[in-house]
Amino acid sequence: MLNWKKLNQRIKSAKRIVLSTHQNPDGDGLGSAVAMYHYLKSLNIDCKILHISLFPIELNFLNKNQIIETYDESLHSNWFSKVDLALIFDVGDFNRLGSVGKKIIHNKINAINIDHHPSLNDHRFDENFINLNAAATGEMVYDFFVENNIPLNHETAQGIYTALMTDTGSFRHSNTNEKSHKIAMDCIKNGVNNSKIYQSIYENKSLAQVSLLAMVIKNLNFDEEGEIASFIISDEMLKEAGANSQDIDGFTDFVRTIKGVEIAVMIFEQSNDKCRLNFRSKGKYVINEVAKAFGGGGHKFAAGAVADGNPTYVLDQVLRETKKQISTQNINN
Repeated sequence: MLNWKKLNQRIKSAKRIVLSTHQNPDGDGLGSAVAMYHYLKSLNIDCKILHISLFPIELNFLNKNQIIETYDESLHSNWFSKVDLALIFDVGDFNRLGSVGKKIIHNKINAINIDHHPSLNDHRFDENFINLNAAATGEMVYDFFVENNIPLNHETAQGIYTALMTDTGSFRHSNTNEKSHKIAMDCIKNGVNNSKIYQSIYENKSLAQVSLLAMVIKNLNFDEEGEIASFIISDEMLKEAGANSQDIDGFTDFVRTIKGVEIAVMIFEQSNDKCRLNFRSKGKYVINEVAKAFGGGGHKFAAGAVADGNPTYVLDQVLRETKKQISTQNINN
Protein backbone atom coordinates (compact mmCIF):
# COMPACT_ATOMS: atom_id res chain seq x y z
CA MET A 1 0.00 0.00 0.00
CA LEU A 2 1.51 3.31 -1.05
CA ASN A 3 1.65 5.98 1.63
CA TRP A 4 -0.10 8.83 -0.15
CA LYS A 5 -0.55 10.76 3.10
CA LYS A 6 3.23 10.85 3.51
CA LEU A 7 3.58 12.26 -0.01
CA ASN A 8 1.01 14.92 0.76
CA GLN A 9 2.97 15.94 3.85
CA ARG A 10 6.11 16.25 1.74
CA ILE A 11 4.26 18.41 -0.76
CA LYS A 12 2.83 20.71 1.89
CA SER A 13 6.28 21.24 3.42
CA ALA A 14 7.78 22.34 0.08
CA LYS A 15 7.99 25.96 -1.01
CA ARG A 16 8.70 25.51 -4.73
CA ILE A 17 7.96 22.39 -6.78
CA VAL A 18 8.84 21.39 -10.33
CA LEU A 19 6.66 18.79 -12.06
CA SER A 20 7.94 16.87 -15.07
CA THR A 21 7.60 13.79 -17.24
CA HIS A 22 9.49 11.97 -19.99
CA GLN A 23 10.67 13.33 -23.33
CA ASN A 24 8.04 13.16 -26.09
CA PRO A 25 5.37 13.48 -23.39
CA ASP A 26 2.03 11.72 -23.67
CA GLY A 27 -1.40 12.11 -22.15
CA ASP A 28 -0.54 10.09 -19.05
CA GLY A 29 2.59 12.01 -18.10
CA LEU A 30 1.20 15.47 -18.84
CA GLY A 31 -2.33 14.69 -17.61
CA SER A 32 -0.95 13.47 -14.28
CA ALA A 33 1.27 16.53 -13.94
CA VAL A 34 -1.61 18.90 -14.79
CA ALA A 35 -3.90 17.32 -12.18
CA MET A 36 -1.23 17.64 -9.50
CA TYR A 37 -0.34 21.18 -10.63
CA HIS A 38 -3.86 22.41 -9.98
CA TYR A 39 -3.84 20.83 -6.54
CA LEU A 40 -0.53 22.53 -5.71
CA LYS A 41 -1.90 25.86 -6.88
CA SER A 42 -4.87 25.42 -4.54
CA LEU A 43 -2.28 25.26 -1.73
CA ASN A 44 -0.63 28.44 -3.05
CA ILE A 45 2.61 26.54 -3.73
CA ASP A 46 4.92 28.03 -6.34
CA CYS A 47 5.17 25.37 -9.06
CA LYS A 48 5.81 24.82 -12.76
CA ILE A 49 5.37 21.95 -15.23
CA LEU A 50 8.60 21.74 -17.23
CA HIS A 51 9.46 19.16 -19.90
CA ILE A 52 12.10 18.93 -22.63
CA SER A 53 10.21 18.32 -25.88
CA LEU A 54 7.88 20.10 -28.26
CA PHE A 55 4.42 20.32 -26.75
CA PRO A 56 1.97 17.84 -28.35
CA ILE A 57 -0.68 20.11 -29.88
CA GLU A 58 -3.41 17.49 -29.50
CA LEU A 59 -3.16 18.10 -25.73
CA ASN A 60 -3.65 21.86 -26.01
CA PHE A 61 -6.86 21.63 -23.95
CA LEU A 62 -4.68 20.75 -20.92
CA ASN A 63 -2.51 23.80 -21.38
CA LYS A 64 -4.89 26.51 -20.28
CA ASN A 65 -2.96 29.69 -19.44
CA GLN A 66 0.20 28.04 -20.82
CA ILE A 67 0.92 26.17 -17.59
CA ILE A 68 3.02 23.55 -19.41
CA GLU A 69 6.42 24.88 -20.47
CA THR A 70 9.34 23.49 -22.46
CA TYR A 71 12.50 23.86 -20.39
CA ASP A 72 14.77 26.71 -21.43
CA GLU A 73 17.97 27.28 -19.46
CA SER A 74 17.90 31.04 -20.02
CA LEU A 75 14.28 31.33 -18.86
CA HIS A 76 14.08 28.78 -16.07
CA SER A 77 17.52 28.46 -14.48
CA ASN A 78 17.00 31.15 -11.83
CA TRP A 79 13.55 29.82 -10.92
CA PHE A 80 14.97 26.28 -10.72
CA SER A 81 17.67 27.37 -8.27
CA LYS A 82 15.11 27.63 -5.45
CA VAL A 83 13.13 24.45 -6.20
CA ASP A 84 13.10 22.13 -3.19
CA LEU A 85 10.97 19.27 -4.54
CA ALA A 86 10.55 17.54 -7.90
CA LEU A 87 7.51 15.38 -8.70
CA ILE A 88 8.19 13.16 -11.70
CA PHE A 89 5.38 11.33 -13.49
CA ASP A 90 5.37 8.26 -15.76
CA VAL A 91 9.04 8.66 -16.68
CA GLY A 92 10.12 5.00 -16.79
CA ASP A 93 13.78 6.02 -16.78
CA PHE A 94 15.40 9.06 -15.13
CA ASN A 95 17.49 9.67 -18.26
CA ARG A 96 14.29 10.49 -20.17
CA LEU A 97 14.05 13.71 -18.18
CA GLY A 98 16.98 15.09 -20.17
CA SER A 99 18.09 18.60 -19.17
CA VAL A 100 15.40 18.81 -16.47
CA GLY A 101 16.87 15.71 -14.83
CA LYS A 102 20.38 17.15 -15.04
CA LYS A 103 19.16 20.32 -13.34
CA ILE A 104 17.54 18.27 -10.56
CA ILE A 105 20.84 16.48 -9.93
CA HIS A 106 22.96 19.63 -10.18
CA ASN A 107 20.77 21.50 -7.70
CA LYS A 108 20.45 18.46 -5.40
CA ILE A 109 16.65 18.63 -5.47
CA ASN A 110 14.67 15.95 -3.68
CA ALA A 111 13.09 13.94 -6.51
CA ILE A 112 10.01 11.74 -6.11
CA ASN A 113 9.08 9.24 -8.80
CA ILE A 114 5.37 8.47 -9.34
CA ASP A 115 5.01 5.75 -11.94
CA HIS A 116 3.39 2.52 -13.07
CA HIS A 117 6.55 1.35 -14.85
CA PRO A 118 8.89 -1.04 -13.03
CA SER A 119 11.30 0.62 -10.60
CA LEU A 120 14.89 0.66 -11.86
CA ASN A 121 16.21 1.33 -8.34
CA ASP A 122 17.77 4.51 -9.66
CA HIS A 123 19.51 6.35 -6.81
CA ARG A 124 18.78 9.67 -8.52
CA PHE A 125 15.22 9.32 -7.23
CA ASP A 126 15.00 9.93 -3.50
CA GLU A 127 11.65 8.17 -3.23
CA ASN A 128 9.58 5.93 -5.50
CA PHE A 129 5.82 5.54 -5.56
CA ILE A 130 5.37 2.59 -7.91
CA ASN A 131 2.21 0.63 -8.73
CA LEU A 132 2.67 -1.87 -11.53
CA ASN A 133 -1.02 -2.75 -11.41
CA ALA A 134 -2.17 0.78 -12.18
CA ALA A 135 -3.58 1.23 -15.68
CA ALA A 136 -1.95 4.67 -15.83
CA THR A 137 0.04 7.01 -13.64
CA GLY A 138 -3.10 9.14 -13.67
CA GLU A 139 -4.84 6.37 -11.72
CA MET A 140 -2.18 6.77 -9.03
CA VAL A 141 -2.75 10.53 -8.91
CA TYR A 142 -6.46 9.77 -8.46
CA ASP A 143 -5.58 7.44 -5.56
CA PHE A 144 -3.51 10.24 -4.04
CA PHE A 145 -6.54 12.56 -4.20
CA VAL A 146 -8.90 9.96 -2.70
CA GLU A 147 -6.52 8.92 0.10
CA ASN A 148 -6.04 12.54 1.13
CA ASN A 149 -9.74 13.47 0.81
CA ILE A 150 -8.98 16.01 -1.90
CA PRO A 151 -12.11 16.67 -3.97
CA LEU A 152 -11.81 16.63 -7.74
CA ASN A 153 -12.67 19.71 -9.77
CA HIS A 154 -12.88 20.18 -13.52
CA GLU A 155 -9.15 20.88 -13.99
CA THR A 156 -7.86 17.99 -11.89
CA ALA A 157 -10.44 15.57 -13.29
CA GLN A 158 -9.58 16.54 -16.85
CA GLY A 159 -5.90 15.74 -16.28
CA ILE A 160 -6.68 12.39 -14.66
CA TYR A 161 -9.20 11.42 -17.35
CA THR A 162 -6.74 12.28 -20.13
CA ALA A 163 -4.04 10.18 -18.45
CA LEU A 164 -6.33 7.19 -18.06
CA MET A 165 -7.95 7.40 -21.48
CA THR A 166 -4.67 7.63 -23.40
CA ASP A 167 -2.84 4.88 -21.50
CA THR A 168 -5.75 2.44 -21.84
CA GLY A 169 -6.18 3.15 -25.56
CA SER A 170 -9.56 4.76 -24.94
CA PHE A 171 -10.43 1.98 -22.47
CA ARG A 172 -9.72 -0.78 -25.04
CA HIS A 173 -6.37 -2.22 -23.91
CA SER A 174 -5.95 -5.18 -21.59
CA ASN A 175 -4.93 -2.89 -18.70
CA THR A 176 -8.48 -1.49 -18.61
CA ASN A 177 -10.48 -2.74 -15.64
CA GLU A 178 -13.49 -1.91 -13.49
CA LYS A 179 -11.55 0.73 -11.59
CA SER A 180 -10.62 2.48 -14.85
CA HIS A 181 -14.29 2.98 -15.66
CA LYS A 182 -15.14 4.06 -12.11
CA ILE A 183 -12.45 6.75 -12.24
CA ALA A 184 -13.71 7.85 -15.65
CA MET A 185 -17.25 8.14 -14.28
CA ASP A 186 -16.00 10.23 -11.38
CA CYS A 187 -14.15 12.53 -13.78
CA ILE A 188 -17.22 12.95 -15.99
CA LYS A 189 -19.28 13.81 -12.90
CA ASN A 190 -16.83 16.65 -12.36
CA GLY A 191 -17.46 18.19 -15.75
CA VAL A 192 -15.05 16.39 -18.06
CA ASN A 193 -16.22 16.39 -21.68
CA ASN A 194 -15.02 12.93 -22.71
CA SER A 195 -16.12 13.30 -26.35
CA LYS A 196 -14.27 16.59 -26.78
CA ILE A 197 -11.08 15.13 -25.29
CA TYR A 198 -11.27 12.08 -27.56
CA GLN A 199 -11.75 14.24 -30.65
CA SER A 200 -8.89 16.53 -29.72
CA ILE A 201 -6.45 13.65 -29.30
CA TYR A 202 -7.57 11.08 -31.87
CA GLU A 203 -9.59 12.93 -34.51
CA ASN A 204 -7.28 15.84 -35.16
CA LYS A 205 -4.74 14.45 -37.63
CA SER A 206 -2.94 16.71 -40.07
CA LEU A 207 -2.70 15.93 -43.79
CA ALA A 208 1.05 15.47 -43.30
CA GLN A 209 0.46 12.83 -40.63
CA VAL A 210 -1.99 10.93 -42.83
CA SER A 211 0.46 11.11 -45.76
CA LEU A 212 3.22 9.68 -43.56
CA LEU A 213 0.93 6.89 -42.35
CA ALA A 214 0.15 6.01 -45.98
CA MET A 215 3.89 5.58 -46.62
CA VAL A 216 4.20 3.37 -43.55
CA ILE A 217 1.32 1.13 -44.64
CA LYS A 218 2.76 0.83 -48.15
CA ASN A 219 6.12 -0.34 -46.79
CA LEU A 220 5.07 -2.66 -43.97
CA ASN A 221 7.17 -5.80 -43.42
CA PHE A 222 5.69 -9.03 -42.08
CA ASP A 223 7.52 -11.89 -40.36
CA GLU A 224 6.69 -15.06 -38.45
CA GLU A 225 3.67 -15.84 -40.63
CA GLY A 226 2.33 -12.33 -40.19
CA GLU A 227 2.57 -12.18 -36.39
CA ILE A 228 5.24 -9.46 -36.52
CA ALA A 229 4.61 -6.27 -38.50
CA SER A 230 7.50 -3.82 -38.66
CA PHE A 231 8.20 -0.52 -40.33
CA ILE A 232 10.85 2.15 -40.65
CA ILE A 233 10.22 5.88 -40.55
CA SER A 234 13.21 7.64 -42.05
CA ASP A 235 14.13 11.30 -42.04
CA GLU A 236 13.55 11.27 -45.78
CA MET A 237 9.97 10.04 -45.28
CA LEU A 238 9.28 12.83 -42.78
CA LYS A 239 10.52 15.45 -45.25
CA GLU A 240 8.54 14.00 -48.15
CA ALA A 241 5.31 14.01 -46.11
CA GLY A 242 6.01 17.43 -44.59
CA ALA A 243 5.65 15.78 -41.17
CA ASN A 244 7.54 16.07 -37.89
CA SER A 245 8.50 13.74 -35.06
CA GLN A 246 5.19 14.30 -33.23
CA ASP A 247 3.24 12.96 -36.21
CA ILE A 248 4.38 9.38 -35.63
CA ASP A 249 2.37 9.03 -32.41
CA GLY A 250 -0.10 6.18 -32.61
CA PHE A 251 1.39 4.53 -35.69
CA THR A 252 2.56 1.41 -33.85
CA ASP A 253 -0.85 1.06 -32.20
CA PHE A 254 -2.51 1.33 -35.61
CA VAL A 255 -0.31 -1.36 -37.17
CA ARG A 256 -1.06 -3.66 -34.25
CA THR A 257 -4.77 -3.57 -35.22
CA ILE A 258 -4.08 -5.49 -38.45
CA LYS A 259 -5.65 -8.95 -38.43
CA GLY A 260 -3.09 -11.63 -37.55
CA VAL A 261 -0.50 -9.18 -36.23
CA GLU A 262 0.52 -9.84 -32.63
CA ILE A 263 3.52 -7.50 -32.41
CA ALA A 264 4.06 -4.15 -34.10
CA VAL A 265 7.58 -2.71 -34.27
CA MET A 266 8.56 0.82 -35.29
CA ILE A 267 12.09 1.96 -36.11
CA PHE A 268 12.22 5.76 -36.17
CA GLU A 269 15.41 7.31 -37.51
CA GLN A 270 16.95 9.94 -35.24
CA SER A 271 19.99 12.15 -35.61
CA ASN A 272 23.55 10.98 -34.83
CA ASP A 273 23.01 7.48 -36.24
CA LYS A 274 20.46 6.49 -33.62
CA CYS A 275 16.96 5.02 -33.88
CA ARG A 276 13.98 5.19 -31.55
CA LEU A 277 12.28 1.81 -31.11
CA ASN A 278 8.64 1.31 -30.28
CA PHE A 279 6.95 -2.03 -29.53
CA ARG A 280 3.28 -2.92 -29.13
CA SER A 281 1.78 -6.35 -28.45
CA LYS A 282 -1.83 -7.51 -28.51
CA GLY A 283 -1.11 -9.68 -25.48
CA LYS A 284 0.00 -13.04 -26.83
CA TYR A 285 3.66 -12.10 -26.45
CA VAL A 286 5.48 -10.06 -23.79
CA ILE A 287 7.74 -7.56 -25.53
CA ASN A 288 9.43 -5.48 -22.84
CA GLU A 289 12.28 -8.02 -22.70
CA VAL A 290 13.03 -7.16 -26.35
CA ALA A 291 13.19 -3.48 -25.41
CA LYS A 292 15.47 -4.29 -22.46
CA ALA A 293 17.88 -6.02 -24.85
CA PHE A 294 18.41 -2.62 -26.47
CA GLY A 295 18.73 -0.68 -23.23
CA GLY A 296 15.06 0.28 -22.97
CA GLY A 297 12.05 -1.05 -21.13
CA GLY A 298 8.38 -0.50 -20.42
CA HIS A 299 5.25 -2.52 -19.84
CA LYS A 300 4.70 -6.13 -20.90
CA PHE A 301 2.76 -5.13 -24.01
CA ALA A 302 4.06 -1.60 -24.68
CA ALA A 303 7.74 -0.74 -24.57
CA GLY A 304 10.47 1.30 -26.20
CA ALA A 305 14.21 1.89 -26.49
CA VAL A 306 16.89 3.79 -28.40
CA ALA A 307 19.48 1.89 -30.45
CA ASP A 308 22.66 2.85 -32.29
CA GLY A 309 22.94 2.32 -36.04
CA ASN A 310 21.11 3.05 -39.26
CA PRO A 311 17.43 2.02 -39.51
CA THR A 312 17.97 -1.03 -41.73
CA TYR A 313 20.68 -2.43 -39.47
CA VAL A 314 18.67 -1.73 -36.32
CA LEU A 315 15.52 -3.34 -37.76
CA ASP A 316 17.48 -6.49 -38.58
CA GLN A 317 18.82 -6.67 -35.01
CA VAL A 318 15.42 -5.96 -33.49
CA LEU A 319 13.65 -8.59 -35.57
CA ARG A 320 16.29 -11.15 -34.65
CA GLU A 321 15.77 -10.46 -30.93
CA THR A 322 11.98 -10.36 -31.27
CA LYS A 323 11.89 -13.74 -33.05
CA LYS A 324 14.13 -15.20 -30.35
CA GLN A 325 11.78 -13.96 -27.63
CA ILE A 326 8.74 -15.32 -29.47
CA SER A 327 10.40 -18.71 -29.88
CA THR A 328 11.29 -18.85 -26.17
CA GLN A 329 7.79 -17.87 -25.10
CA ASN A 330 6.17 -20.39 -27.44
CA ILE A 331 8.36 -23.17 -26.01
CA ASN A 332 7.60 -22.17 -22.42
CA ASN A 333 3.88 -22.05 -23.14
